[in-house]
Amino acid sequence: MNLDPKNQEILLGFNNLFNHFTYLLDNKKFPNKIMISGPKGIGKSTFAYHIINYIFSKNEKNPYDINEYKIQSENRSFNLIKNLSHPNFYLIDLLDGKKIIEISQVRRAISYSQKSSFNDNYRIVLIDNVEYLNSYSANALLKIIEEPNEKLFFILIHNNSKKIIKTIKSRCIIFKKNFSYDENLSIANDIANVNLKDFFNETIINHYLTIGDLLQLYNFSINNKLDIKKLTLKDLLLYLINFKIYKNNNDLTNLTFKLIESYFYYSFLNNRNSNIYKLYEYFIKKIDYTNKFNLDIESLFLEFKNKVTNE
Repeated sequence: MNLDPKNQEILLGFNNLFNHFTYLLDNKKFPNKIMISGPKGIGKSTFAYHIINYIFSKNEKNPYDINEYKIQSENRSFNLIKNLSHPNFYLIDLLDGKKIIEISQVRRAISYSQKSSFNDNYRIVLIDNVEYLNSYSANALLKIIEEPNEKLFFILIHNNSKKIIKTIKSRCIIFKKNFSYDENLSIANDIANVNLKDFFNETIINHYLTIGDLLQLYNFSINNKLDIKKLTLKDLLLYLINFKIYKNNNDLTNLTFKLIESYFYYSFLNNRNSNIYKLYEYFIKKIDYTNKFNLDIESLFLEFKNKVTNE
């Protein structure tokens, strides 16, 4: 199953927000700098790509199906964006293996923003994982979002569990989105077309995991022929750490962080011991510092393994 947001033809769970955005667009009230903020993995980027397709496909064959909240697979703009070759679309994102969005990426976006648009149409710069901008790349970005051209839109995607540079945040109209545990599970089931509770041990599925996390785990179990139903949360964490699976990409790294939080949640529920809570606080703080200051991830996971799982 391909989980790349730009490939998702169906939009689930965002109907009301999508309707609000299309109303703003159709009435020429759409802000040129917006931020969509919420937990990572709930579909914020997928939502952005659907809004972008709605804008670009209006005067094309196979335009966006607003009744079904669906992108038509034959649509020209959809296929150009999938290949990152649409002349009026530019993407800034955290690259795999990188810990920040680099200033060179923003500079290329500045160069793009100064060019003329194709067919005098709207141009859109999508900035995914905006929380990974450092002070240098953020300051460079401010130069183009302060006073963008009339037909240039900026859509920023923010993981609300991470802080963002205030000057960027203050320039945007912010739309917040979240789902309950039941909504996350229901939407993930619909996308995977399975009941994920049949695939996962009951200690693994919990309120820490979003739609993207659940689908990532499902994909991982299928691709690696791993029976996660037979694995406890502790077993799964040891597997991810021992085989250094978390190094494969940023999403699996973040998923491992969330599973550590889940481990402490269940440990404390089963044994309300102050030492467990102290360890929880210690590792949550260490995870935050690791992300904030680009510290060594491998040493964090090995310390968790040695201190907590006794393996």
